[in-house]
Amino acid sequence: DARTEREFDESHIVTARRIEQSPTGEYLVPNPEDLGYVRYCVVYDCKTSSLDYYDYDEEEKETGTLEPALANSFLVSLATEEGTSVLHAKNLEQFTRHPVLILKGGYRRFSAYYPFLGTQKILWMPQELDNYQPYPVEVLPAKLYMGTFKQACDKKVQKDLRIKALVNVCEEPVTPFAEGGESLHISVPDTLEADLFSSFPTIAHFIDAQLDRGAVLVFSSLGISR
Repeated sequence: DARTEREFDESHIVTARRIEQSPTGEYLVPNPEDLGYVRYCVVYDCKTSSLDYYDYDEEEKETGTLEPALANSFLVSLATEEGTSVLHAKNLEQFTRHPVLILKGGYRRFSAYYPFLGTQKILWMPQELDNYQPYPVEVLPAKLYMGTFKQACDKKVQKDLRIKALVNVCEEPVTPFAEGGESLHISVPDTLEADLFSSFPTIAHFIDAQLDRGAVLVFSSLGISR
């Protein structure tokens, strides 16, 4: 989090660390040794104006169309002009094995889409971090998600993501909703070798029929091979 201390204290992304300055004005890299083992390092400021953020929602309203590659675009590369988040990202990239990403639109845009992923909590105990449960993977913004059996059973996940339909692609029974909702059960083993192709027409028809009502979560035991 490359914003000010006041902005960070008001609200920040869950588990985010704020980039602080030393008494001499130099920016401090949080745990540079640990950064070498981080798979995803994402930097964000308030609105990332240096990325020349374009309002894709307005484009969709005006034209009725939106490029698929842009519809799900929140993370961008460092190939852009200088800015607060860009400078911090380049600094952090010296310590990581993988590319550092920048959150397009900054915290302002992210929090508007995902208010439930914001918090005022600053200090986390190691056990809390170990027990923190991630949300399902977003395939189509606010429409289609992929996750695990445990996430499908989580009523908070259903509420936060506004899940109205479930596609259960594993051998366990269909997960009931707290308040109604539609479900489709495709009973196949949760393996990479399982035959999903023969069920594609049924699954696609179900998803298409449900998207107008709300979001759809496709899940299996581990949420990996689907």
